[in-house]
Amino acid sequence: MFRPVLRSQIVTDVLIAVGLGGLVVLVASGGLFARDQAVIVVGMTAALALRRLSPGLALSVAWITAIYQMVTGQQPDPSNIFIAGVMYTTSAYGSQRVRVAGAVSAIAGALTAALYVGIPDYITRLHEPTQDGPVIESGRVFGAVLIVVLALLLLPWLGGVVARTRQTARMSREAQLLAERDAARADRAVAVEQERVSIARDMHDIVAHSLAVVIAQADGARYALKADPAVADQALGTISSTARRALGDVRELLGALRHEQGTTPTPDIDDIERLVGEMREVGLEVDVERIGDPSSLPTSTQLAVYRIVQESLTNAYKHGERGTPVHASLTYRPDTVEIDVVNRRSDDGRAGPGTGHGLVGMRERATLSGGTMTAGPRGQDFAVAVRMPAHPATGQMPRGLFTSTDQERTAP
Repeated sequence: MFRPVLRSQIVTDVLIAVGLGGLVVLVASGGLFARDQAVIVVGMTAALALRRLSPGLALSVAWITAIYQMVTGQQPDPSNIFIAGVMYTTSAYGSQRVRVAGAVSAIAGALTAALYVGIPDYITRLHEPTQDGPVIESGRVFGAVLIVVLALLLLPWLGGVVARTRQTARMSREAQLLAERDAARADRAVAVEQERVSIARDMHDIVAHSLAVVIAQADGARYALKADPAVADQALGTISSTARRALGDVRELLGALRHEQGTTPTPDIDDIERLVGEMREVGLEVDVERIGDPSSLPTSTQLAVYRIVQESLTNAYKHGERGTPVHASLTYRPDTVEIDVVNRRSDDGRAGPGTGHGLVGMRERATLSGGTMTAGPRGQDFAVAVRMPAHPATGQMPRGLFTSTDQERTAP
């Protein structure tokens, strides 16, 4: 029944209503009111005071007061204008039922007031000479009162409807702005998350490959130290250069994390030869077949090709059978790039340590460029096959595309 309003609003409404009621008392009849007249002023003042706190109750009080006024045979007085404020609040703040009741009250109240004035006027004119007849002249009075009262009641009600519509539109705009702000925050969060995934993917590729080379060279140097110091010295040199290069790449990645415009390692197609050389030095026999010209590939595609080949060779070294060749095929077409890496699976139960992110990272790179990747056993071999556009598609990677079940195979 009562709306949640501020205490200051209630005090303001009461003071305005009491002030206007007192003004009516002072102006009309010099302040000398009969009891019935005082009841009308008090009732209309109470309705005006309650108009915003409880529009439905205020409308009910106004109707009761108006009915009492008609039953006691009183003529309209200035306090009846207070009904306009009540009509406004029924449509501006009332519920749907109260709003409909206000519209019905405007029409019914106008008809009732016109009849209340017109019927006595007609009875009076029946006993007096008239120029146009009592029906016509009383009909004019009825029409005039109907128009005036209808305007007094219906126009404020329509004004409340307009105010309510504007308030609803303003709240809708605010809600839309909040939704757009939340959407912008969500997009930024997704972009930041994808950048973190990209940096983590590069970090994994760099560290996993470099540590695999370092571990292999360190093991070789330990066994060759007594038998052939020259071989041990060469292995230590490879460890040193690999570690320095990995350290430089990691520093660039950390720079990208610290600064929004930081640079990230961007090896290209030409660096694959150096990568193959490193893997051969640690004892992995690699056979590379190249078809087509990669010179027109954009930097992003060249980086993806390098990282996929790097991770594939690292997995082959960690999980493949030692002493068997690894075949890598790189096919560069005008519109697509195809990468195939095949190695013999280990059959002695040996499995190198895996983090579960290698195959996931390769699949992410292929998907981000608009391509596809398959990886799994193929007979006695393990094959990685990637097909992606030469010019990658733009756009963000959908969230949730890769799940925790996409794990790197660490055992045959």
